[in-house]
Amino acid sequence: MSSDITNGLGDIDPEWAPNPEELPRWFVDALAVPREEGFVEVDGTGIHYFRWGQRGKPPVLMTHGFLAHARCFAFIAPFLANDYDVVAYDLSAMGDSAVRENCDMAARGREMIGVAWALGLFDADRKPAIVAHSFGASVALEALEQLPGGFAGAATCDMMTLRPAMLEAFWAGGHTSPGSGNPDKPQRIYPDFATARSRYKLSPPQQVGEPFLMDYMAYHSLRRVEGGWSWKFSPAVFNRDNSRADWLAIGPKLVSAPGRKVIVHGEESLLFTRDSRNFVHELGGTDIPIIAIPNSRHHLMLDQPLAFLAAIRSVLGCWLWPPG
Repeated sequence: MSSDITNGLGDIDPEWAPNPEELPRWFVDALAVPREEGFVEVDGTGIHYFRWGQRGKPPVLMTHGFLAHARCFAFIAPFLANDYDVVAYDLSAMGDSAVRENCDMAARGREMIGVAWALGLFDADRKPAIVAHSFGASVALEALEQLPGGFAGAATCDMMTLRPAMLEAFWAGGHTSPGSGNPDKPQRIYPDFATARSRYKLSPPQQVGEPFLMDYMAYHSLRRVEGGWSWKFSPAVFNRDNSRADWLAIGPKLVSAPGRKVIVHGEESLLFTRDSRNFVHELGGTDIPIIAIPNSRHHLMLDQPLAFLAAIRSVLGCWLWPPG
């Protein structure tokens, strides 16, 4: 394990923020909070992480959606640092983490548990709570199943949860399952950052409430390589079972996974809709609190970061506070 204590102000690079004085004060203050950055080895794979707060305080483990990275929480987690020990990590083959040979969901669930063990999150008086967005929320459910009773609970944030009829209609329209791709296709190299930035798209496509956060996420989704810029994620992420059966099983898995769950979603999301709420209830998940973030779609932290933070604070306050 290797790590350094710095802060996130180095994330503000003139490539994406040519006028840093125009950035909101809350964002700059968040990045100024001290954070640990490092790598732990989980099953032979180097996993990149950030950590805020004080060890021994109630632990929180955060992770991101497909092809994203831990910095989607880098302006959220610092606001929790006074009360919690917060870790956000890059899923293997995404962000700055190394590539794992097997990227199936079972391996990712073991990886999440492994990160928590490696960073001592199970050593605190309270069990760690999980906060995970989109694809990461599916990983969280896998971890709950693999380690029943090991976590305080999981906040699943805008995980795609649609009833089978809607999924079947989606596929019938000629669409492939989300997260599909060719693992053998090499990453494209762009001649400069501006060209690469123009290719950064959200899935599903949407405008965001805070465009500067889109620039921030785009910049840190890329790396300089010989000949220009390329994406950080590895095409190996597509070397996985992405069957329709798995998508059809998400709703039942959400309801049946052991432990406490909370659903946080964008009120205008296409992936967790008003009908998704009904679907979860029909499956028997009437005991799962569901929190809608107003004026937000799938990418909650880019649309309404402070409202999203408030929802997460409320959940953690119920589960983990006061400590001891």
